[in-house]
Amino acid sequence: MLHGMDYETLLATRTHLMQASAIREILKVASSPGMISLAGGLPAAESFPLEIMEELLGSVLGKYGSKALQYDASEGWEPLRQALVPHLAARGVQTTSDGVLIMSGSQSLLDGVGKILISPGDCIAVEAPTYLGALQAFNPYEPRYVEIETDEDGLIPESLDDVLSRQRVKFVYLVPTFQNPTGRTLPLARRKRVAEILQRHGTLLLEDDPYSDLRYAGERVPPIKSLAPDNVVYSTTLSKTFAPGLRIGVCVAPEFIQRWLVTGRQGVDLHTNTLAQALAAEYLSGGYLDRQLPKIIELYAPRQQAMLEALERHLPEDFTWSRPEGGMFVWIEGPKGFDAIELQARVVERGVAFVPGRYFYVNDEVGAATLRMNFTAADPATIEHAVSVIADAIAEML
Repeated sequence: MLHGMDYETLLATRTHLMQASAIREILKVASSPGMISLAGGLPAAESFPLEIMEELLGSVLGKYGSKALQYDASEGWEPLRQALVPHLAARGVQTTSDGVLIMSGSQSLLDGVGKILISPGDCIAVEAPTYLGALQAFNPYEPRYVEIETDEDGLIPESLDDVLSRQRVKFVYLVPTFQNPTGRTLPLARRKRVAEILQRHGTLLLEDDPYSDLRYAGERVPPIKSLAPDNVVYSTTLSKTFAPGLRIGVCVAPEFIQRWLVTGRQGVDLHTNTLAQALAAEYLSGGYLDRQLPKIIELYAPRQQAMLEALERHLPEDFTWSRPEGGMFVWIEGPKGFDAIELQARVVERGVAFVPGRYFYVNDEVGAATLRMNFTAADPATIEHAVSVIADAIAEML
């Protein structure tokens, strides 16, 4: 007698904590033909340096030959690690090439940190709201979350101090510059206070910094890593300034943490794509990024301005929104009782998509009236139209 397979019984218990991303599901809808998407965190296709890719590839193969196609060190391709030292120093992160770890996108670093640091029941402190992708990376390792209060300037240091005083926190996770989802940037005075609090409590911070090169106004703010280097695992990426499909994530961590991250990733992917790393090394060391970044900023700044002006024109007076100096997102907050998930369903029928803000909170009872909009993947005229469609739907609901 033959028995059918019961696949459910094969699943590990941790899989009940692994859920399909609500945002990825929205992106499926957003990518359908004719849909205007303000939903994803996608760089504009026009920002990719297509015109130099053939030149980069030829240079890499001419310089490195078969080495660029071979297995390589788990820590990363040495020419890329070297090229990243001055790139990171310009941000305020001082390191040597030995202190740089290359991961397969910064998302793999989030998973790696979860793997080596989180035991079931450990407490992780996050902003409210926070980056959903981080929660998805951490969830299978069964943490508990505690939320740190925020305002229009980001994390409130007094709330962080209170959280760390009340309970043992394994680590804190923050996106302090042009935060996903709010676009907010933590001011320097608060960064100094956060650094002092971390040092006083002996607490580790995972500082996620994918957006800081995308600044359209104002002055660069130093990363918290520069203020408390022994307390910070610093993460960044080339996805927003080169090409996300290459999956180049960058980490600078205390040596002890870095060793465990290397050990933890060896059973997953051995190392990051060698050819992609070699292309990234050439992109940095050949000065290509220095020439490409102004073009990216010139592309995005008018799009952000178009979104802010459209919101000013079309949204009701009881709606407020962030006004970031850079990044990829604007955060909108509606009046109490407003439901952004209902709004999202209405506007999708009219060919527009965004992400309801509720998904970015650990506590699913808050954030119902919030939404996140991306401005990098649509041109100004399209943004204007999309915001007007959203505003019409809001008017109907109210």
